[in-house]
Amino acid sequence: MRVFLTGATGFIGSRIVPELIAAGHRVLGLTRSDAGARMLAAAGAETHRGTLEDLDSLRAGAKRADAVIHTAFDHDFSHFVANCEKDRRAIAALGGALDGSDRPLLITSGTGIGNAGPGTPAREDVFNPSHPNPRIASEEAGNLLLEAGLDIRVVRLPQVHDTVRQGLTSPYIELSRQLGMAAYVGDGANRWPAAHVLDVAKLYALVLDRGHRGARYHAVAEQGIAMRMIAEAVATGLGVPAVSLSAKEAQAKLGWLAAFAGFDMPASSEWTRAELGWAPGGPGLIADLEAKDYAPPPATA
Repeated sequence: MRVFLTGATGFIGSRIVPELIAAGHRVLGLTRSDAGARMLAAAGAETHRGTLEDLDSLRAGAKRADAVIHTAFDHDFSHFVANCEKDRRAIAALGGALDGSDRPLLITSGTGIGNAGPGTPAREDVFNPSHPNPRIASEEAGNLLLEAGLDIRVVRLPQVHDTVRQGLTSPYIELSRQLGMAAYVGDGANRWPAAHVLDVAKLYALVLDRGHRGARYHAVAEQGIAMRMIAEAVATGLGVPAVSLSAKEAQAKLGWLAAFAGFDMPASSEWTRAELGWAPGGPGLIADLEAKDYAPPPATA
């Protein structure tokens, strides 16, 4: 198949490209830049110029493909709600280009949307349309397309990591550097799920080849890592103390991250593994945090 991949030069998408090519697919990758085009060509992929905001470019790319994998997302979490609404529009545009066909569209969401109740791991079979997480917009858009007859499949992501990037932990690290401490809320027992980026890329390829219409899949290798463990690993890397804050103190110190720092967000991938034979084997989040280079990023002019 020729697969149109948004986010093809991004953290996850750039790892999906070789997985798809190894599986015998051709990749048409979305990029906005010459550098991105060179990266795609070097990886053996075709280039489609466009942006997440240019809905016509998304439609044009989807029309050229036998399947679409949508991983592009604006990860400026200080504008999370607006970016989730941007994703809603992008999914609607991609789906509109596939209307009347059986070509699959894989969209991306977060494991938190599968939350089944306090203290229990999020599950693939749970979808709550009134969920307060703004990322629900992505799955709402997908559901509308599913109801219209399209082949929609959802991949839900935890904290996706390697030794360079670690999901929400990356901005947390930079904030901890600024604060001079790695903060956690209360006893820090609340949990974040995680998976290595290469395992996540393998799952997208499996969902394309073996997944089925209307299903949701969890890219979860570790069900839940205590926030205190994450804070302690970051504190060691930065050479700062790990500090417990009250919820009120966290709100004052952590800004937008406070909305996530105290959440208990465990997630299961038991069904995904059984359904697709997915067997994640990459390093864990703490191992990647321990191996990370914590040198400050170079100053920009």
